[in-house]
Amino acid sequence: MFQLLKALQSSMLAKVAGLFFLLLLLCIPLGEIDSINRARGESQREAADELAATYAGRQTMVGPLLLVPYVERWMEPLRNAQGKVIGQEPRSKEMAHVVFPDKLHIEGSMAPQERYRGIFKIPFYTLDATLSGGFAAFDPKAVPHSEPDSKIEFKSPLIAFNVSDLRGLDGSPSMTMGGEALRFRQRVPGLDDDAWFANGIHAPVTGAALTAWQAGTPIPFEMKLGLVGQDTLAIAPIAEETTAHLRSPWAHPSFGGRFLAAERSVTPQGFDAHWRVSSLVTSAREQVRAGLSGQGGSADVAGSAHPAAAVPTRRNMGPLQTFDVSLAQPINVYSMSTRAGKYGVLFIGLVLMAAFMFELFRKLRLHPIQYGLVGLSIALFFLLLLALSEKFTFWMAYAGAASASVMLLAVYFSAVLGGWRRGLSFGAFVALLYGALYGLLASESNALLLGALLIFGMLSVLMLVTRKVDWYALSRRSEAAPVAAPEAQTAA
Repeated sequence: MFQLLKALQSSMLAKVAGLFFLLLLLCIPLGEIDSINRARGESQREAADELAATYAGRQTMVGPLLLVPYVERWMEPLRNAQGKVIGQEPRSKEMAHVVFPDKLHIEGSMAPQERYRGIFKIPFYTLDATLSGGFAAFDPKAVPHSEPDSKIEFKSPLIAFNVSDLRGLDGSPSMTMGGEALRFRQRVPGLDDDAWFANGIHAPVTGAALTAWQAGTPIPFEMKLGLVGQDTLAIAPIAEETTAHLRSPWAHPSFGGRFLAAERSVTPQGFDAHWRVSSLVTSAREQVRAGLSGQGGSADVAGSAHPAAAVPTRRNMGPLQTFDVSLAQPINVYSMSTRAGKYGVLFIGLVLMAAFMFELFRKLRLHPIQYGLVGLSIALFFLLLLALSEKFTFWMAYAGAASASVMLLAVYFSAVLGGWRRGLSFGAFVALLYGALYGLLASESNALLLGALLIFGMLSVLMLVTRKVDWYALSRRSEAAPVAAPEAQTAA
């Protein structure tokens, strides 16, 4: 039995199998580090949600649009128990006609700001925008009758406007329509509480604007808006032709939504983007009408009818179509740490392979505990990277964690391999690996290609270096060589 154990101890095949087993064991600390990284990323998202709940969330802007309330009246036959008509009964219901702008242009600048929740930094913006455009002349005949032989009585129109989080309004918006200054008020009257647009704001059309509307002439408008939001601004293209021009000193925008920017320029000094969206290519108008489907509710002694019973809800029509811009964080340290951790097993394997090559060609003996310590030092690099990246920029954290790991391995292997030159050469190899890993992280679009080239290159070097090695002779020599004492290794 003793001879068998001694043979296994000196067998190269057994040592290789032991290294693979050690590599599997080191997946445990790598998995724990990945769990910590994911937990910290979740904490960052919770911090963003807390700031959205206490300050302002992401903003979706809809409007302005013109609502024309009206009452539709008609006579309905009154029947007795036998179904015979015995008279006429007056009925009515209140509805609202939606008028969208002919043209809407949004000119705005987004001033970035950063807010903190604990150690987490969340981007916000302050939008300073001017919304200009006009409404076409109102034609009463364009309002459809829902009942035969009914009459429609129009009320004074109002301007409706909505953002997803009204707490983000920086003061009250100011609007001039047809030369008349309008004043906004809370909520949108005439809509049920369950209508998502009801929580917006409205401004009654008065003075010269009301006179122009009653005269059936086109009405231009201009609206000044200050809005605070968390990282993302979405705009619904509700006009016949919606155009927007947004600029910001934020150098890392992310464009999304249903419609991408027609023109955009991104420089280290910020971004400048233009959008042009026609009503021919979007169903945003129909979705907004569906969002107003809670309007109505008739007032009549004979009862009421709900005008929107057959109108599809916004949910049935899918998410509101918008064009978006987000102030993306240039580097998310948690996603970068997660990406780096995916290469953990590969890196530990390459370092253990290098140590095994030193042992093989320098005729030294390394104990499994020494291999284990080397593997743990590489695994702890990823934990150190995560911890430092929360306090410093990612490249500084990476440089610090990699330098500490390289120095530790260089000093350790100077003693283990019996010479500082060997230790420095081993440290240089590890430094090369860390440099390659940073290249993979910095080039996300080419990460797969670079990773494949790295693995292929390392395997090619290993095969070329060992192409003339007589593995059977090395194995026999390893079995015949006595186990060197630590003093002998140090003195070698």
